[in-house]
Amino acid sequence: MNTRFDPKLTIDAKEEIEKIAARIRQEVVNTFRKRGAVVGISGGIDSSVTLALAVKAMGADKVLGIMLPEQDSDSKSKKLAQELADRYSVRTLTEPMSPALEGFGCYTRRDEAIRKVFPEYTSAYRMKITLPQTDYTRDRLNFYQITIIDPEGTASTRRLPLDAYLQIVGASNFKQRSRMAMLYYHAELNNYAVLSTANKDEHDLGFIVKFGDGAGDMFPLRHLFKIQVYQLAEFLDIPPVIRERTPTSDTYSADQTQKEFFFGLEFEKLDPVWYGWDQGIPESAISEATGLSIEQVINIIKDIRRKISATEYLRMPPI
Repeated sequence: MNTRFDPKLTIDAKEEIEKIAARIRQEVVNTFRKRGAVVGISGGIDSSVTLALAVKAMGADKVLGIMLPEQDSDSKSKKLAQELADRYSVRTLTEPMSPALEGFGCYTRRDEAIRKVFPEYTSAYRMKITLPQTDYTRDRLNFYQITIIDPEGTASTRRLPLDAYLQIVGASNFKQRSRMAMLYYHAELNNYAVLSTANKDEHDLGFIVKFGDGAGDMFPLRHLFKIQVYQLAEFLDIPPVIRERTPTSDTYSADQTQKEFFFGLEFEKLDPVWYGWDQGIPESAISEATGLSIEQVINIIKDIRRKISATEYLRMPPI
């Protein structure tokens, strides 16, 4: 096995935190010429770490945490976000987003598309869209399916036609874009900068919305794999209930993990395979280090390459 390959992607968390905090301070004050930072907080690991880094960089009195719930949000998200802000003595505001989203027709446009597949669907149902799950022993095909859950708890799943998929995604993306607009309102009100919470997995593989959560003045976590964000979280003493929470999209009304919605597998497997491929480490060494078969490693790399290529436009500046 290639002894240079650490499948845990271990970093010096203390040193990395100091570097990021110093960079935040430098950019916010000297480049943007702002007085502090705004962070949208959701009770998830990435926004929690970003908030903690902002406090270390600027001081709690110069950081504002904004909670942005809407009717499909997990009720635990706001509670966890507030607990985090209280731990770091950060001032918070809650901006309910449902009225703005209703004004955009977010829910009615989405539900219209759902009824193209399930005519019986009403607001009494819950829903989510997912990728078929696989163990990567074969090359996967990325097509979306929709699951609805009726008021009695019975779930039904069908493949999503392209037109319905595009309409659901387009309507749902009002959520991320509206939230970013609200963050910039408060940033401009306070002469603050907006810190994005996207990590390397989300940004480089395309789990972002252009001009939504893919926007911001600075991306403190963009160079870090998800499993490295968890290393920072442990050092920063982010509450265990947040560190142990399964990463979710928190976009649709039914419970949905990031794995089933986009990434396809756990970050503990995805990240070392991606890092190994990026560093030119032989597939056999990646296989030995991760416990995955060579076929799985090859197919995961194919999926990573496809995602990067298909979502490149999300990371492009306007032409």
